[in-house]
Amino acid sequence: MSTVIQTEEAIVPKLEAAAERIKRAHKAAGSVIFGQDVVIERTLITILSGGHALLIGVPGLAKTLLVETLGRVLGLDAKRIQFTPDLMPSDIIGSEVLEESPGQRRSFRFIKGPIFTQLLMADEINRASPKTQSALLQAMQEHHVTVAGTRHDVPQPFHVLATQNPLEQEGTYPLPEAQLDRFLLEIDVTYPDLAAERRMLYATTGTDERVVESVLNAGELMSIQRLVRQIPVPDKVVEAILKLVRSARPGTGANADTDRFVAWGPGPRASQALMLAVRAKALIDGRLAPSIDDVIELAEPVLKHRMALSFAARAEGEELGPLIARLAQAVE
Repeated sequence: MSTVIQTEEAIVPKLEAAAERIKRAHKAAGSVIFGQDVVIERTLITILSGGHALLIGVPGLAKTLLVETLGRVLGLDAKRIQFTPDLMPSDIIGSEVLEESPGQRRSFRFIKGPIFTQLLMADEINRASPKTQSALLQAMQEHHVTVAGTRHDVPQPFHVLATQNPLEQEGTYPLPEAQLDRFLLEIDVTYPDLAAERRMLYATTGTDERVVESVLNAGELMSIQRLVRQIPVPDKVVEAILKLVRSARPGTGANADTDRFVAWGPGPRASQALMLAVRAKALIDGRLAPSIDDVIELAEPVLKHRMALSFAARAEGEELGPLIARLAQAVE
């Protein structure tokens, strides 16, 4: 018992210091990205959890700027790939080139692609072919790529923030379920409110250059990520996570709406994602443990891309958002 108390006493100051740094990072990003506080928070939750995020929104809502800004704020090397139908896997991963040395000896040298970065923006990811999308899959899950039988590790930390336009579906390749499941959260990027858009007009059309504060570096971020995994989760929150995720699976008899409206539901990776996300949310809010309210708030971004509606649901005009909200309210 005394060991547990000592452990808690040791972790509390670290959590408080980390929460203060993350609050500064959120504020620094918010000074450039107007009216997207929820988007910034959920992106930070994703990164603190060590995961990847799928940003869904129409063009012009500062998704690219968000990635660039967070790269500077968190002290990460950031790169961007514009996904197009003719993009090849080698354009992402890199390729081997044959070189001839002065002594007439030939050898292959691996030239790294843009995936070798710490914060990668995959812009309009659903415009690339499935073969190119899958090139990203191994790195997202295993943090390395294999070229000609040789393993090449990506930098640490490694996070992918992919964007997708919900309107233009012509000429796109929907992401397969296996790849969607690799994203910790699906984040909806909506239009800013009136006050935020007014601030944006003044801030972006003048002569002042916006300078973003660098709050963390890669090493400090990784230590905070390890700290997130040490945050204790109360038993009632664990039970709420299990109840929510299991109730979203059809055929289990856990929920009548699910059996009727859901074609396939979330796997165990959803429970893991929710467990990490509520811990990160608690840290961002400056709390020492997550609550059931965190589970309810993060239910939709964790579950939405891991579920599919049935034909009956689409025929009746059912949508995933309200369905997940009803499932989440049932865990209280």
